[in-house]
Amino acid sequence: MKYTLKMLRASKNWSQLTASKAIGVSVDTWGNWERKRSYPDVPHIKKIQEVFGVTYDDIIFL
Repeated sequence: MKYTLKMLRASKNWSQLTASKAIGVSVDTWGNWERKRSYPDVPHIKKIQEVFGVTYDDIIFL
């Protein structure tokens, strides 16, 4: 199954603030990623994979 960042966050019942802290970015950055205004870089993608237990191929960025 493919997941958006918003779906991953919702699966843990997390706010944007909680997700952003877990990944190590500002809440504005996380919100921009969810709205596809910008995209995470490789180190942040790796952290997303680790925190949410998914692979790169599981995540929908576009």
